[in-house]
Amino acid sequence: MVQLIKSAERHHASHGWLNSYFLFSFADYYDPMNMSFGPLRVFNDDYIAPRSGFPMHPHSEMEIVTIVLKGEITHKDSIGNEKVIKAGEVQRMTAGTGITHSEENKSDEELHLYQLWFLPNRRGLQPSYEQKKMDFLDASNELVPLATGQKVLEDVIYMNSNSTIYYSNLNSDKEIDFKTFDIRKTLIYVTEGHMFVNGMEVRSNDQLRLDKQDMIKMRAAKNTSFVLIDLPGVEANF
Repeated sequence: MVQLIKSAERHHASHGWLNSYFLFSFADYYDPMNMSFGPLRVFNDDYIAPRSGFPMHPHSEMEIVTIVLKGEITHKDSIGNEKVIKAGEVQRMTAGTGITHSEENKSDEELHLYQLWFLPNRRGLQPSYEQKKMDFLDASNELVPLATGQKVLEDVIYMNSNSTIYYSNLNSDKEIDFKTFDIRKTLIYVTEGHMFVNGMEVRSNDQLRLDKQDMIKMRAAKNTSFVLIDLPGVEANF
């Protein structure tokens, strides 16, 4: 199965200070046919205005990964963390049995980030936090692993999901292959650019959901940045 979802098909939520694009059902957007992809439950593409943000709010039983593309976000939580996550950095928060946190753009620059929620491998985890500078925005022509629970990659953020998030900047006419398996799923979301994935054309803010593949071949028609998420074929079994 290969499903192309065009940019215009994303749900758009505009709140003045927040412009958000939802790849899956979230908040006021509900579609029973678009609830998740494997254990990936949420993928929000957020633009947050200067001097604004989310006040303290709770989460539980979710792995939350934040990827900052532009600007910086200030995080504060109920387990004692108060951190600033800047462009090129990645944050993972295990909500587990329960955590509250706030996210604010305290700068004078618009903030652009991706926030992804994964159903964890198991319930009842102790809430925890990790943050790492990855320099993925400057990498070229490779898949840079950002977060994983597969325990085969080093120097990445750990998450409690049998999944891996990659980021890539693929130069015009360059190609890259990703070996996968029939039992895995893959989601590709294009940050900017124009590329072909297994011969299918994908443009800025389009997404491609693939399963039952052995190899994913990507070629950039122009300089292209994208996220690739490798996922198990089934959701976490609670």
